[in-house]
Amino acid sequence: MPRPLRIVVDGATCHVLSRGNNGQPVFHEAADYQRYLQLVAAHTREHRISLYHFALMPNHVHLVLAVAHGPTLSQAMHDINLTYAQFYKRRYQYRGHLWQGRFKSLLIDRERYLLACARYVELNPVRAKLVHDPADYAWSSYRTYAHGLDNPLIALNPLYETLGATAFERQERYREFVHDSLRQPDPPPRRGLGLLGGSSTPRPYSPELFTVPGTGPKRGRPRKAVVATQTDRENRTGTIFSTER
Repeated sequence: MPRPLRIVVDGATCHVLSRGNNGQPVFHEAADYQRYLQLVAAHTREHRISLYHFALMPNHVHLVLAVAHGPTLSQAMHDINLTYAQFYKRRYQYRGHLWQGRFKSLLIDRERYLLACARYVELNPVRAKLVHDPADYAWSSYRTYAHGLDNPLIALNPLYETLGATAFERQERYREFVHDSLRQPDPPPRRGLGLLGGSSTPRPYSPELFTVPGTGPKRGRPRKAVVATQTDRENRTGTIFSTER
């Protein structure tokens, strides 16, 4: 049975998720995270895709992307994940599927829900108890928006400019916006019009549809020592992006 077509219109903004197969880690060391970001940089540039927000978790990836030409999203994500899987298999002598099927995607109502989706994505490390403050996690876009960290990979969220007249004001308000959510016991529903996966039927957008369940059995344990929970300081606070390929 052929796979259903993904419907992504030109100019769409999407929340994309890729999961490790059976919940297994796909990143173990700083070099793994850096390599994935290098691939994101190369293939988003090639396909005229803007990256607004991201969070690379030990066993899954969140990306918030704006696509100039709809069909290029599938090609870009295929190229990113395939090339990274090849890198991973060589590095760790791994056999089997690295990713759990194809990536998933939801269309976002940019004007109403883009900031809410950004907050959800960047709070993933806190919700997963990897860090107490999202600023302590190196592998997300939070520090660019909340503290002005320069990252050539990121195209600033167009709604970010509405938060204040100066860079300092925007950063302060963004921090408040994100931290307000931490005072709530569970993430509130954040809904807008979206399409899930390859479905052609509109459905409510909710980032919680992308909640990653508990990890299952692991396959192909790498020969190198792993730090899946990222307690190592280098993995949490190391260099977030390098343009070296």
